[in-house]
Amino acid sequence: MARVPCDLRFLLIPAAFMFIYIQMRLFQTQSHYADRLGSALESENHCTSQLRSLIDEVSIKQSRILALEDLKNRQDQQLVQLKDLIHTFERKGIAKLIEGGQVPLAAVVIMACSRADYLERTVNSVLKYQSPIASKYPLFISQDGSHQAVKSKALSYNQLTYMQHLDLEPVITERPGELIAYYKIARHYKWALDQLFYKHKFSRVIILEDDMEIAPDFFDYFEAAASLMDRDETIMAASSWNDNGQKQFVHDPHALYRSDFFPGLGWMLKRSTWDELSPKWPKAYWDDWLRLKENHKGRQFVRPEVCRTYNFGEHGSSLGQFFSQYLEPIKLNDVKVDWNAMDLGYLTEGNYTKYFSGLVRQARPIQGSDLALKAQNIDGDVRIRYKDQAEFERIAREFGIFEEWKDGVPRTAYKGIVVFRIQTTRRVFLVGPDSVMQLGVRKS
Repeated sequence: MARVPCDLRFLLIPAAFMFIYIQMRLFQTQSHYADRLGSALESENHCTSQLRSLIDEVSIKQSRILALEDLKNRQDQQLVQLKDLIHTFERKGIAKLIEGGQVPLAAVVIMACSRADYLERTVNSVLKYQSPIASKYPLFISQDGSHQAVKSKALSYNQLTYMQHLDLEPVITERPGELIAYYKIARHYKWALDQLFYKHKFSRVIILEDDMEIAPDFFDYFEAAASLMDRDETIMAASSWNDNGQKQFVHDPHALYRSDFFPGLGWMLKRSTWDELSPKWPKAYWDDWLRLKENHKGRQFVRPEVCRTYNFGEHGSSLGQFFSQYLEPIKLNDVKVDWNAMDLGYLTEGNYTKYFSGLVRQARPIQGSDLALKAQNIDGDVRIRYKDQAEFERIAREFGIFEEWKDGVPRTAYKGIVVFRIQTTRRVFLVGPDSVMQLGVRKS
């Protein structure tokens, strides 16, 4: 029995070693988890730091958004105030312009944007002849945008009413490479004409651009044209412009023509016609759009032989296209024609075809080569037939007139016939293949 305690001591030794081993493993395990916990805490601190940075950035951006919203609200308020101020100026200006009780014959609007020097030249030209009859032709400037020099120049005149078109909507062109300017111009025209016809209730509007001078009889011409348009619904608009109005191609300041090609560049429109055009006004290229047959629907335009406007705008949205060849040499009428004394009944639809076909019949037919030379050597009017657009362009190039067509119609043409002068009084008629049938001109 005395050996039992000794045996227990021997058993305690392995137990001690086992205890020590277990403690060491526990220490290793605790160290391992402590390291992992330290890494996790470090990662957590890093994430917390990044989250705080993101929260700071979001706070800064939210502050900026709030600042921008506040700026936008203030700008919107300023815009409303500005529009109210413009409307006040308009009301005062119109009241002053018609204060005699006379009903205006037509409003005159100068379309402007960013050319203050051009605008001044145009306004001075218009005021020279408009001032004595201001109540009959109230004058407006419609500015597209906020070019300060143009606005200051427009507001410097107390003889006219200033309108401002502020268009903040972005322009999206339909085809790559297109100039945004043509889209903004179309928007401006629609806005201005809507304002004049619907807000100010004018029955007619004469549209000028900020790079034009007018002739001494400009307003008398449009008064006569207004009477003619009231009598004949087949006249869509009256223009003061002749595309082939260069000095070498015109002679008679009294001569007027009908045309299937919209001339533009100083033209008058009635409210009834605008009622039709306004809802479907194009996004761009409004003048070429008016030249489409689907829009003028067989109606025609009255134009003079000698221009009543002169376009001096070498620099503009069209980048000076055709200026030196076609615009610079234009003859601006300098004769004071008494349009009130003239009978323009020959221009009405029922009379004009007969009148014009008579002129064409009387002209001597010529053909072959060297047509310009032959025409110069003949005493009297001549007519030349062309079979298609290519042949017309060749003949037009030989004489030096416009070659361009739009929707199957040459510039200035009436029923396919283009007329111009050569060597003062003598006319040249370029006659299309269908013109013979439409006018009853004998084939030659």
